[in-house]
Amino acid sequence: MELQVINIGLTSYALGFIAWLVLGGLLLTGWRGRMQGGLLVLAVFVTLLWCGIHASWAGWNFPSASLVQAAEPLYFAAWVIFLHGLLGRVQKRIGLVTSLIYMLSAALFLAPLLAPYISASLLLEDTVTKYYFLGYVLLSIGGLFLVENLYRNTRPEQRWGIKFLCLGIGGVFAYDFFMYAQALLFNHLDMNLWAARGTVFMLVVPLIGIAVARNPVWSVDVYISRDAAAHTATLLFAGCYLLFMAAAGYYIREFGGDWGIVLQTVFLFGAVVVLTALRFSGQLRARIKVLLGKHFFRHRYDYREQWLRFTNALSLCKQEALPYECVVRAIAEVVDSSGGLLWLRRRDGSFEQTAHWGVSGGETEILPADSTLARFLKERDWVINLEEYRDDPELYSYLELPDWVMELPHAWLVVPLLDQGDLLGFMVVTLPRANVPFNWELRDLVKTTACQAASHLAQLEAMQALAEARQFEGFHRLSAFVLHDIKNLIAQQSLLIGAASEHKHKPEFIDDAVDIMEHSVAKMQRLMQLLKTGVSGGKPVTTNLVVVARTAVNNCTGDRPVPDFDCELEEIWLTMDGDRMTSVMENLIHNAQDATADDGTVTVSLHCRGSEVDILVQDNGCGMDADFIRDRLFRPFDTTKGDTGMGVGAYECKEYVNSLGGEIQIESEPGRGTRMHVILPLQGREQSVNGNYKHMESVG
Repeated sequence: MELQVINIGLTSYALGFIAWLVLGGLLLTGWRGRMQGGLLVLAVFVTLLWCGIHASWAGWNFPSASLVQAAEPLYFAAWVIFLHGLLGRVQKRIGLVTSLIYMLSAALFLAPLLAPYISASLLLEDTVTKYYFLGYVLLSIGGLFLVENLYRNTRPEQRWGIKFLCLGIGGVFAYDFFMYAQALLFNHLDMNLWAARGTVFMLVVPLIGIAVARNPVWSVDVYISRDAAAHTATLLFAGCYLLFMAAAGYYIREFGGDWGIVLQTVFLFGAVVVLTALRFSGQLRARIKVLLGKHFFRHRYDYREQWLRFTNALSLCKQEALPYECVVRAIAEVVDSSGGLLWLRRRDGSFEQTAHWGVSGGETEILPADSTLARFLKERDWVINLEEYRDDPELYSYLELPDWVMELPHAWLVVPLLDQGDLLGFMVVTLPRANVPFNWELRDLVKTTACQAASHLAQLEAMQALAEARQFEGFHRLSAFVLHDIKNLIAQQSLLIGAASEHKHKPEFIDDAVDIMEHSVAKMQRLMQLLKTGVSGGKPVTTNLVVVARTAVNNCTGDRPVPDFDCELEEIWLTMDGDRMTSVMENLIHNAQDATADDGTVTVSLHCRGSEVDILVQDNGCGMDADFIRDRLFRPFDTTKGDTGMGVGAYECKEYVNSLGGEIQIESEPGRGTRMHVILPLQGREQSVNGNYKHMESVG
């Protein structure tokens, strides 16, 4: 029987040694040299050494019994030193008790070591044993006295940080008091209590570890993530549940008779189904997180994880088909809520519901801009707890909530969405899946996430406004181009009407007039197509540039001075939209005519230079200075023609030439005319000079 107790003692103290070794390793790696952290490391490693000595003596009778007895008071003294360090900041009138404990510990340490050198006549075994047990009873009482003073003299709001330490160390002292009091009563030590002592020391290690994690002033960075704790708790619960179900299934099989195996199978299947349902229960996960956050962590939320998760959720909202609903979901999930509703500001300043997630209601309700709710949210930037508002409305000053807000299903919080002091809207969050106390920590977390969400919503609205502005810009730009071409057509028709009274009886005039009308109708049809589609109706095809240039010159002969065309080549084939290139050259020629007197000259010529073709429009008109060419010539809607100009002709020319891979080069001086070079590339299989193609595309 005694041998069995010794084997149990070896296992018990070995388990205690391993547990304290793990805690000591964590503390030593996280210790930053502060005094209180050093005292804690000292106490842990002395306890570790104490467990190792007892395990060695229980298993191999090493070291001697006197050394084991001498090691007994060491862990008492080590933990008293640590507690004294804590009490020194709480209560300074504790020195007398700790001094007595130190002296008693020293006496109990020296007594076994000096026993061999003291005369046997001075030692009466029974008397010494009683005093020995009495000394440890007094040490245990002193330790309990220190633990009780530490807890009682700590402020109530700070006791959560040391309560697990008091439970752990106080539990060890209480166990030693019970063990040595019984030994003092019966004059011998109960070996079963002694053997179980190592396991008791192992069980208090998690309690001390939690206390260490809650007190960073002890200079120890022991960290367990909330997810790891939640998963561990879930696995522990699942394991206990399965063990209980297995035991129940065993008894059903043993006492179920002929139906035992069937009943066991059905019972175990039902147990697994219930466990699976609980595993996927959001409410159960939320309750476990609340339980762990409330009792095992200094702060309920892991702010780094929360911030990264929330930021990632907002970034994914940009890809969602319903981005506003995504923002509502992101804020609601921060507090484990099952739903939320979002109101955003309209142009008139009032607020209307824009999105909802997980809950519905209040779709038709509009909050006026001058309501007390809107004013309160903007001025106070305060998260409104509707339960608190129902219990004590005076906490919210002048606030009067609309009835429809109070009647929203499961409404819990009203969260303002402010961006740089501007109230963009507000959100109503429903009750969480678990009962979460609404304190300063939760309020600050919700306010922080709401501020980030408001910035995201402001950016989202700005992007939508920018997209609308770009659409209007594109439409206005297209309209300007269309109006520019219409202006040219009107000028052409005006010349025709002006000459009709004089030449209407000439057949040649009638033929020219019909050609002009056909050209105008074709041009108007292309403009209609442009307005419908937003793009040019002409598809790029292989087109003879010489024909395009000659057509553009012929279309401009109605103005003065009449342009001359100079080209020795018959064919220059390029892949382009012939209509748009004709319009480009007409714009350049019209600009040259406008800048030149009626008796001046305007010449259009085409030349090939290696892999490029140069379209030159030259005049001897008024010319332009370098500043005008750089700052104004190709700027859209900037014109020098007064009310008759649109300011888009040169801009359109440059845009299309650049789209073909070419460029426009200008040589001009005031009073000396202008030379405009349109340089286009002659590269690729679909571009040719002088008849490499048997067909020719007619233009105009």
